[in-house]
Amino acid sequence: MPTREQLLELIDFPGLLQASLRVVVVLLLWWLLTRALKIFLGRLGARLLARAESADENPIEARKRIETLVHLLTQMIRIVLFVTLALVLLMQLGVEVGPLVASAGIIGLAVGFGAQSLVKDVITGFFMVMENQMRVGDVVTINGTGGLVETMTLRTVVLRDLGGVVHIFPNGSISTVSNATRGWSAYLFDIRIAFREDPDLVIAALRDVCDELLADPLFGPKILAPAEIFGVDRIDDSAVIIRGRIKTHPIMQWEVGRELLRRVKKQFAARGIEIPFPQRGLHLASGPLPDARPAARPRAAAPVTTPQAREDAG
Repeated sequence: MPTREQLLELIDFPGLLQASLRVVVVLLLWWLLTRALKIFLGRLGARLLARAESADENPIEARKRIETLVHLLTQMIRIVLFVTLALVLLMQLGVEVGPLVASAGIIGLAVGFGAQSLVKDVITGFFMVMENQMRVGDVVTINGTGGLVETMTLRTVVLRDLGGVVHIFPNGSISTVSNATRGWSAYLFDIRIAFREDPDLVIAALRDVCDELLADPLFGPKILAPAEIFGVDRIDDSAVIIRGRIKTHPIMQWEVGRELLRRVKKQFAARGIEIPFPQRGLHLASGPLPDARPAARPRAAAPVTTPQAREDAG
């Protein structure tokens, strides 16, 4: 059995000290990189937030989006740095990392072929967050299905429609996104009036209602600008349609629109403005109705078929 002195002689203390110093240097460099990453991402988030404020974006929504993006970037870069640190430490300890890297490459290639849709979902989700296409709390229409965005990850987007039904979309399958609450929203209204009404008087009444709504202490702060009355938009069979629009803060357009229609109904009733209903004209003839049936043709005489008749004819 070897003695302690023989075991100590087998240990290469200079080589061990040199390897330990290299490990300490690698750990120090990794710590410095993580600190630099934290500072860089913090400054990136502050710059993106300042840009969002200069673009008149909602500060709460902008902060939520930027924090999500910075968090995703931090996680991805930390994973890369951690894997790199592990490989460098193994190299400094004398472990051959070539076979490990080759094996990891083969496994990664196999997983990549089997998880193409997952990779597509993750990449698409990252760019959706980075490009601010939608955020949690937005009302959007994805591939023809509308609803409120409840959850948004790198892989899926979860919508809940007005009926309470939850719709889950993998990010890679999203082809079209229509966001109704990005930056600002608008309520587009069409007011139908009867043919006998003066459009100018009706437009004046609509402006009065919109001005009262803008001055209201409850609904006024939800409106961004005075209402736009475009005028007579079209003439239907039984009504004249006047179109207008009100710009509101995001997701406030339906609440403001319902109050607007309530006030328009009361204002029209107070001013005697008629709201039309489907009408149909009926014309009555004063004289007897002409006979539309065609005149009957005289029937041709039947051919003579008796023997005596044939002899007389001959």
